[in-house]
Amino acid sequence: MLCFGAAAALDLGSLLADWQLGHQLFKPLLMPLLVAHVLALGAPRLLVAALLFGWGGDVALLFDAEPAFLVGMGSFALGHVCYLAAFGRRPADLRLTAGYAVALVGTVALLWGDLPAGLRIPVAGYSLLLTAMALRSSTLGRTAGVGGALFLLSDTLIATGVAEWPQLPRPDFWIMFTYLAAQYLLARGMLAARPVFGGEDIPT
Repeated sequence: MLCFGAAAALDLGSLLADWQLGHQLFKPLLMPLLVAHVLALGAPRLLVAALLFGWGGDVALLFDAEPAFLVGMGSFALGHVCYLAAFGRRPADLRLTAGYAVALVGTVALLWGDLPAGLRIPVAGYSLLLTAMALRSSTLGRTAGVGGALFLLSDTLIATGVAEWPQLPRPDFWIMFTYLAAQYLLARGMLAARPVFGGEDIPT
């Protein structure tokens, strides 16, 4: 965990300092270090797979081109499928479900006209999968639920950048900060829920 925390701090510091070489060096280390940490704690295979697909997305997004963006989005989508498979079928809170549904429809509708034409359908499909993951993560408890929500926030910040909306100062920092917190909290929530998830183990 110390190695992951140190790499995360170095990566975020690089973004704050606008040191792109540092970001390119440290970003690819993040998910493998988190994988090593959760493996030492007996992580289920689906969690490991989700984090590794996240690593694939991280690497792809280091390249500033539309094909790389699509590859990265596809890799993250596979990670969300792994998370969804691990979360099981327990029903989510109805009010939370309604809130996420409104957020999904509203965000896609607002972004649609500002996205490049070739990205509109992929982004809409990915947003549906991401929102489902964020919603379902709440069934594991507050820690995983916050992680899912932060993942949704992080990717929404990416989408607003692609749509060329006004951004916060140092947008890459906020994207990575929320993303790293999301992956860590999802992993922690899954590990914590494993022995007590309704009396059932999270699938391995």
